[in-house]
Amino acid sequence: MSARPASETAGFPELAAHELLSAGFETITGEPWLCRWDNVSGIEDLVLGALPDTIATHTSGTTGPRQEWPRTKEQLWAEAGLLADLLRPYRPEAVMSFAPPRHLYGALVSVLVPAQLGVPVWYRSGFFGSLPPAGERRWAVMAVPWIFRLLLEHPDWVRSTADLTVLHSTAMLPATAWDFLATSGNSRIVEVFGSTETGGVAHRLQDGGNPPWELFGDVSLEFSGEPSDRDTAGEVPLAVRSPRLAAGARTWRMDDFVKIIDDRRFEFAGRRGRLVKVNGRRLNLDELEVSLRAVITCADLAIVPVGDAMTGEHVDLLVVPSPGEQFDLAAAISVLGLRPRRVHVLDRIDRTETGKLRRVNA
Repeated sequence: MSARPASETAGFPELAAHELLSAGFETITGEPWLCRWDNVSGIEDLVLGALPDTIATHTSGTTGPRQEWPRTKEQLWAEAGLLADLLRPYRPEAVMSFAPPRHLYGALVSVLVPAQLGVPVWYRSGFFGSLPPAGERRWAVMAVPWIFRLLLEHPDWVRSTADLTVLHSTAMLPATAWDFLATSGNSRIVEVFGSTETGGVAHRLQDGGNPPWELFGDVSLEFSGEPSDRDTAGEVPLAVRSPRLAAGARTWRMDDFVKIIDDRRFEFAGRRGRLVKVNGRRLNLDELEVSLRAVITCADLAIVPVGDAMTGEHVDLLVVPSPGEQFDLAAAISVLGLRPRRVHVLDRIDRTETGKLRRVNA
């Protein structure tokens, strides 16, 4: 493989495609690297020949014990193709990824999607460090939630791209995503809905509002047979059928509630573990966190569900104050519409590499 000029590879040591694949997704270095898929021929044969027949990825441990979920290499390659198809209309010429390959999403978007697209991929796992020269190319950025803040802090890099598509999964969009959309005229956000157990289930092009989710072509809704599952205007558990489910499953009931629009589209109502009812009012804790971040100045925050002797369910607020800033509890209560059971002021909040709050037993 020929090398890029030093100005393009500085800070990103180049890995040959076969080296990247043979390392194994669990052990791919967390240090920055560059892989030149644009210089590789016979990519599909190389990928399927290098990967083991079965590949296991793990849940993050945010809602329970960390578990292993195996898939065939053909399932992963097929999913990478579906994700690449979401990006193809925008003709990306290069990829910048921040998603660790040891997780399903990272294995797909940091390694296999660039392979499907046949474009070079620069990888960096942390917030601090250099970015590759934009070079007036059309870019796809494989994002985790904190990436929008990074992009906002590098407006010159964003402006110097010819076009920029951010592919985002793993969590609700943070408030910084809306700031990014409002300030970057040549950019868009494509969202993917799924889990480690299911892989990608649905997708949408973010328009700044709440567009419906559309199922991937090989996914269908799985109804229990009860008429209310199909006809209700209320919320139902999301269950799907797909050839890409882990562990040989053909159907899976997810930890999510949705409102069914039709056989191919739904609106997301919330995750089971993030929906609580306090004094008769139902709260979606993910949505509340996004609202809080828009008005509260702090380094980090999280809302966690807790038991309460009086109300049955309640919430605690975890806050990491910004240096020199006073946390505004009154403003937080105004957004929440209630007083948290407790406010925990912390030095840091324990999160996974992709930004998810680890399981909290409050």
